[in-house]
Amino acid sequence: MSLFKPFRGLFVGLITLDTIYLAESAPSNNQKIVALDYTVAAGGPATNAAVTFSYLSNQDRPSSVTKLVGAIGTHPISQLIRSDLANYQIQIVDLAAKNSEPPPISSIIVTRSTGDRAVVSLNAKNRQIEGQAIDSSILQDIDMVLIDGHQIAIGEAIASGAKAKNIPVVIDGGSWKHGFQKVLPFVDYAICSANFFPPNCNNAAEVFAYLSSIGIPHIAITEGKKPIKYLSGDRSGAIDVPQLQALDTLGAGDIFHGAFCYYILQADFPQALASAAKIASHACQFFGPRQWMEISNK
Repeated sequence: MSLFKPFRGLFVGLITLDTIYLAESAPSNNQKIVALDYTVAAGGPATNAAVTFSYLSNQDRPSSVTKLVGAIGTHPISQLIRSDLANYQIQIVDLAAKNSEPPPISSIIVTRSTGDRAVVSLNAKNRQIEGQAIDSSILQDIDMVLIDGHQIAIGEAIASGAKAKNIPVVIDGGSWKHGFQKVLPFVDYAICSANFFPPNCNNAAEVFAYLSSIGIPHIAITEGKKPIKYLSGDRSGAIDVPQLQALDTLGAGDIFHGAFCYYILQADFPQALASAAKIASHACQFFGPRQWMEISNK
């Protein structure tokens, strides 16, 4: 029996169904190709992060709880999403429980030789839920919150509530999204990609300055295989990313964020970033966003 206290994480944002194909290359116009392999999984930044957090937490902290807040609905396709998430002990808080329209579906082609991916998808733009739809009790006994920016009103409401309860808030800054500025004042950890540019920001230095001016104490910018730049209080630096041969980079950032949420509950900021980078790099050696976990358990 584990002596460690279970972790409880809350993840807010996009939930999709991802159909993922491994191919020699993405097709050109009017070309048909035959895939080498395929898989289907629930997707979205917050979703993949939640699965990673749940997997890591339950390895050494049985009975850990992971809640995922997003819009799924009642369409038959949604059952594929629910089935996948059930495999990883994810508790779903469905913001569109009575919606019969199909959930967003992503079609993804991964190039075998490089691990690069081409994606066609819909985000949550047409499924935005008002902030008052959430019950404040959702934050009860929660250790940390991650918000990916795809449900801004809900994200703002939850982040505000978390701040009031001294629950740390992490943002997945994959790209700047309209309304993100409403969430940022409540954020403790901003984990951004090199493509995250707030208004009037054109480079990493300006992003660090912008987020620091809001009062975010811990900021990191990732850029694929390049070192992770970070600013933590008056400390700054760079963390090397493990250089491994990638088979599939799909979801690497999401996995990084989920792993970060797990490690930041037990380590300082630079250590959590370094540990999360190891997990994400390891996951890139396997096809699809789940295989690295399945093989690790064998």
